[in-house]
Amino acid sequence: MADVKIAPSVLASDFGKLAEEIRAVDQAGCDWIHLDVMDGHFVPNLTFGPPIIQAVRGASEKIFDAHLMVSNPDRLLETYQKAGADIITVHAEVCDHLDRTLSQIRELGCRAGVSLNPHTSEDCLRYVLDRVDLVLVMSVNPGFGGQSFIPTVVEKIARIREMLDGRDVDIEVDGGITPETAPAVVAAGATALVAGSAVFKGGSVDSYRQNIQAIRDSVKDL
Repeated sequence: MADVKIAPSVLASDFGKLAEEIRAVDQAGCDWIHLDVMDGHFVPNLTFGPPIIQAVRGASEKIFDAHLMVSNPDRLLETYQKAGADIITVHAEVCDHLDRTLSQIRELGCRAGVSLNPHTSEDCLRYVLDRVDLVLVMSVNPGFGGQSFIPTVVEKIARIREMLDGRDVDIEVDGGITPETAPAVVAAGATALVAGSAVFKGGSVDSYRQNIQAIRDSVKDL
């Protein structure tokens, strides 16, 4: 199994010292920084937008992985690219013209991701596979951190991996990822894991490093 990328979700961090928290997980050995953007409309919570991302961009040179849980992503793509996002992921549920949206993300020089809520069939990916760099499978219902993992997504991950048919596309999984749940999703084909609560506990670089390593260790023999 190739190295699995660990993407701590800053949703679980201390927003009062967000840049410091990003530096801490960077030093602790994460691969990506996962940015949960919520608009209070597509999902019932509200987090942050481009000004905050731009303000903390200097805290890490790691990949900024922006997950747009918003109703109108097309109007915002360039703003997030300028703020410093390297990956921009949109939800299939809100994109009327998904092929066009993904193409626009790539034209901006970012990697293009598409996210699927737990109830959304992977069939919607079938005709955009050549536009996608990342598929983000939600293993909880989006909008809040700290939710329990939904086991039925494991089969969905396996079907997506088969559908990709060897394409160089990351499958990222977001929601309830811990050392206990990570092995099943990686065995099914996941290559990137978003972890919030499981990483941001302990409040120090050392504890974050231990938490990240625990997830890595759980999947190292797969």
